[in-house]
Amino acid sequence: MSDERLFDAVNILIEMQNDTGGYATCEKTRGWHFFEWFNASEVFGEIMIDYDYVECTSSALQALCQFREMYPKHRAAAVNKAVADATKFMLSIQRPDGSWEGMWGICFTYGTWFGVEGLIDAGYEKDHPRIVKACEFLISKQKEDGGWGETFMSCVTREYVQHPASQVVNTAWAVLVLLKAGYHDQAAIKRGVLLMIKRQRLSGDWDQESISGVFNKNCMISYSNFKNIFPIWAIGRYRETYPDDDGM
Repeated sequence: MSDERLFDAVNILIEMQNDTGGYATCEKTRGWHFFEWFNASEVFGEIMIDYDYVECTSSALQALCQFREMYPKHRAAAVNKAVADATKFMLSIQRPDGSWEGMWGICFTYGTWFGVEGLIDAGYEKDHPRIVKACEFLISKQKEDGGWGETFMSCVTREYVQHPASQVVNTAWAVLVLLKAGYHDQAAIKRGVLLMIKRQRLSGDWDQESISGVFNKNCMISYSNFKNIFPIWAIGRYRETYPDDDGM
């Protein structure tokens, strides 16, 4: 890919950033929350304008940070400002308990993964209180079998709702966060990894468990590849982080 194409992509990211520092899905936020008074849907929440999301903001932030490392002189002032503004927005939407609310996946395990990935790529140290708080939130939700399980009701109530059983997708997101953050308790992380390995089928696939996707607060969707992509990613990151662990 030519440099010019990357430059064009970064131009789009800079232009699509909202005044808040955050990013919406497909356009800038055009309007105000009171537009929801005219929401005629009985199912969907917050659909009248395109809002800022932790997922979109973190993804754009990570891309800009990687671009800045590769091309430190290209539109340096604009890129630096976009990174700073996105980082500030990410911090502003972190909850007091250390989590982020995901809007496109179930839910706080998903959002917290984006939050931590974005802040660390933006230069936050792994021992920063914001990062530590996010890890503590996830550890507080770890189940006895070592996994994590969160139901779609988290999206409806906007508070963490435990699933009766651990879910491989939620577990993968939590493990990815803890590894990215360099969490000190390897044993806690390994318990999550071992649960994913135990759940893997002989074919290499994982079973489709509970709903892992959502949009507009109340519309749940099953993203079939999530059950394979994220456990593979999490197990791979564990092996990369602890290459000498032979007890897998």
